Amino acid sequence: MGKGIYVQELPGIGKRYDVDLGSNTQRISVVVRRDGNRDLYVFAAGQDDPVAVIEMSEKQARKVGALLAGTYFSE
Repeated sequence: MGKGIYVQELPGIGKRYDVDLGSNTQRISVVVRRDGNRDLYVFAAGQDDPVAVIEMSEKQARKVGALLAGTYFSE
């Protein structure tokens, strides 16, 4: 995939995307499930277990994605 994004197939579940944020203190992973739901995992520096897990429907994930991509604007 793109530079700094690593993909792993999760048999029976979907795919996991590990995102290199360019910092040793920041790491996230996104699991895209076969049913369209997403799980966002946030890791603290040097930790193997996530400090937060956010489960989102496909619709919720698209809203967050639009905000992060800068394509959603409201006045």
